[in-house]
Amino acid sequence: MATVHEVIDAKLRKFIEAQPLFFVATAPLAAEGHVNLSPKGTLGSLAILGPDRLAYLDLTGSGAESLAHLRENGRITVMWVAFEGPPNIVRVHGTGEVLWRDDPRWEEYIGLFPAAADPGARAIVLVQATRISDSCGYAVPFMDYKGDRRLLAEYFGRRDEEFHVDYVARKNATSIDGLPAVPVETLRGQLKSQQV
Repeated sequence: MATVHEVIDAKLRKFIEAQPLFFVATAPLAAEGHVNLSPKGTLGSLAILGPDRLAYLDLTGSGAESLAHLRENGRITVMWVAFEGPPNIVRVHGTGEVLWRDDPRWEEYIGLFPAAADPGARAIVLVQATRISDSCGYAVPFMDYKGDRRLLAEYFGRRDEEFHVDYVARKNATSIDGLPAVPVETLRGQLKSQQV
């Protein structure tokens, strides 16, 4: 049975911040659309903003389902699992808002993420919690954390910003269900303004 919490208290915050991996679940409104579950990692890509708010740095990848779903309906669940230490699962259900790199608030938030020092940041997702809970996690296996993979940072680190924008245009403009995902023209406009 889950325990529902009014806020992300000090104990929950300590647990969340210690986890090197979390999961994000979203879904489109259409019944025939695909539910999405994405692993998110890289230490330094998550920030607790307050007792019922958090944010994560969204890194460029081969898809953009979560961003498309958030643009459409804002529903999101974020989950952390203890693979070592005492068993625990923490879920934050809520609403998400996507900040693109041209958002005036970008500079206010980007400094919260040490992982932003690496190339490949695509967006920041702000999450307002509507339900915070934890449960036992008794069946979650023990697993050893060996470190973050550096492949994404290395991949984009070998390329320029124009490549990044073109990659996003090819892979992230729409979801697998055809929903608008990353607004590529916004990125192109930002790139042009940087080149002037």
